[in-house]
Amino acid sequence: MRIHVTELKEGDILSTDIFNSYGLHVLSSGTSLQMKEISKLIQHHIDYVDIDTRLFTEVSIRTIESGLSPKWLPTVTPIYQDAVNGCEQLFLDAYQNGVINEDDVDQMFQPLVDTFKLERDVVSMLLLLNTKDDYTYQHSVQVGMLSYYLAGWLGYDEKETVKIGQAGFLHDIGKCQITDDILNKPSKLSNDEFEMIKKHTVYGHKIIIESFGESIASTVALQHHERIDGTGYPNRLAGEQMDPVAKIVAVADVYSAMISSRVYQKKRDLLIVLRELHRMSFSELDPHTAHTFIKHMIPNFIGKQVELVSGETGTIVMTHPTDYFRPLIRVEDQFIDLSIERDLEVKHITI
Repeated sequence: MRIHVTELKEGDILSTDIFNSYGLHVLSSGTSLQMKEISKLIQHHIDYVDIDTRLFTEVSIRTIESGLSPKWLPTVTPIYQDAVNGCEQLFLDAYQNGVINEDDVDQMFQPLVDTFKLERDVVSMLLLLNTKDDYTYQHSVQVGMLSYYLAGWLGYDEKETVKIGQAGFLHDIGKCQITDDILNKPSKLSNDEFEMIKKHTVYGHKIIIESFGESIASTVALQHHERIDGTGYPNRLAGEQMDPVAKIVAVADVYSAMISSRVYQKKRDLLIVLRELHRMSFSELDPHTAHTFIKHMIPNFIGKQVELVSGETGTIVMTHPTDYFRPLIRVEDQFIDLSIERDLEVKHITI
């Protein structure tokens, strides 16, 4: 059956090869279409395609729009929660003994690494696994996850990405020395309280050195709040004074913190936070590191459901190659190009 691309549904099967107007092969016969393939057809300005006859016109395979969770969620959720619980135990060990066990870190982080290798939709993982509970420990797990991915995107080999992910996982271990009334204060910190918070970098550095010596993790614990313009802490390092891995974890740390709910902050939408990260890349965060993160995160938004500021809901079908934060949205049988419709913006993204 011949059908316009705007009427395609996930699960439709192409019955012929697809070529664009220049004769370039786009998709092969037999391809099961998902949102990424449909957006590819739109990107190549293809209007009509031939698909196999649908056996059920109203019932299709699970789609992102259906609201059902992805198949990996039941497997990943307990692994993620085990890592959160393990992180809490590490904080307790560090508080009580002043040291942590390197083998414990390996055993807690490796199951996450095995999961990361299988699942590359980072946005879905963040949307589905991020809850309001245990911010400090969830944040540590998320920063470990994002640091692992970002290191790979930057070209580090697998062994290095695991070590960098572990460094992200441990970056806030020094907070075990900060009292809960300061960590969880629902109002603005006083100057003295903020000075106390800033010491978690020094505490973390000391804990990791005493646990297993100078390492990437100890450097990251000390430097992850430094900023390339010299406005960070604890040592106001600038530019190349910062370790490259600390720059990676700094990006992951900022992103995770902004998308999370805390007692003094409502979580912010994932795409909006990426835009804030882009702004910070011109002053506080290393631009190459931040732009690499944004470039690789943006494609994960294809297929996600969005709510626009107008109240309309739709699905992201394509991202703009340069205007990252203004994608092409399908709303029912129409398309809204936010790079053209400048008065509209994404308000909220769900899976």
